[in-house]
Amino acid sequence: MSGASGGRGGAGGSGQGRAGRGGVTKKGKPRPGTGGYGQRRLEGKGPTPPAHLRPGHPAQRRTARQEAAASRPGSGADRPAADRGQGTGAQRRGDGPEMVAGRNAVLEALQAKVPGMTLYVAYRTETDDRIRAAVKLAADAGLPVLETGRAELDRLTQGAVHQGLALRIKPYHYAHPDDLTALAADAGQPPLIVALDGVTDPRNLGAIVRSAAAFGGHGVLIPGRRTAGVTAGAWKASAGTLARLPVAQAPNLARALAAYQQAGLFVVGLAANGSTDISDMEIAESPLVIVVGSEGRGLSRVVAERCDLLVRIPITVAESLNAGVAAGIALHEAARRRGTLAR
Repeated sequence: MSGASGGRGGAGGSGQGRAGRGGVTKKGKPRPGTGGYGQRRLEGKGPTPPAHLRPGHPAQRRTARQEAAASRPGSGADRPAADRGQGTGAQRRGDGPEMVAGRNAVLEALQAKVPGMTLYVAYRTETDDRIRAAVKLAADAGLPVLETGRAELDRLTQGAVHQGLALRIKPYHYAHPDDLTALAADAGQPPLIVALDGVTDPRNLGAIVRSAAAFGGHGVLIPGRRTAGVTAGAWKASAGTLARLPVAQAPNLARALAAYQQAGLFVVGLAANGSTDISDMEIAESPLVIVVGSEGRGLSRVVAERCDLLVRIPITVAESLNAGVAAGIALHEAARRRGTLAR
């Protein structure tokens, strides 16, 4: 009995083991299979793909933007390395789309003709004159006007106070540094370029672009890091001149200035300790790059050492000038010496 019992126990144990693996039940009946789903779950999803291949990952979105920019006609991707300014490390990437949130901000952006992509209006938003005006301006400009939920609008604006209204701005595509000198050559004029060193306020960038356009400049050069980019604030401050005066970008400003010097341009830096008054800037009649530093720190050491001449703007009190104001004064002096001021 004990042996038989042990045999049954062994057989029972074996049967339970097979049942657990999808074979038969305790009563000896076949157990339904999983159709292979269980096996696929055990196989896992394989190795984790690299970041630039993972959908939704910031690296993947950045790669997609770069590929889209590279495939765009005139992006410079099909130009030889020498023509793309390999020595300057020049690049033609664009900033990602920007969201302007809030009724006043959106209306001001549309009135300033900031290039938009889409106007978003939240469902069941209480309309006022600002929303009605924004919708009309967007429609007149041919922009899509989309109604969306507030949760989606919160996500698009990253939690900013949007008041049920937001505008997506087109990404700005920067010019190549060589494009600025080419523009001057096409016009038959000596180049006049403004370079920014550490200017972080987009409104200053926009104001400088406006001054450069007013005094015959051929473009503005900015570094790729630690600087203001072309944002909605820059567009508004430029009063639309960003649409006709290019902004170029280079990862390393000092190397870009060196390349300009090799091409025959003189580099003049604005500095409080400059050795020459701006009224004595005789070099302004030559091909010229005017370098403007930040309001508090001024020019960086590396950029200051790269300049052919440091000039100062005399002022009556021991204060520093706003970067946009300083650039406007220097551009006016250059235009005066070149005889290009309107009469």
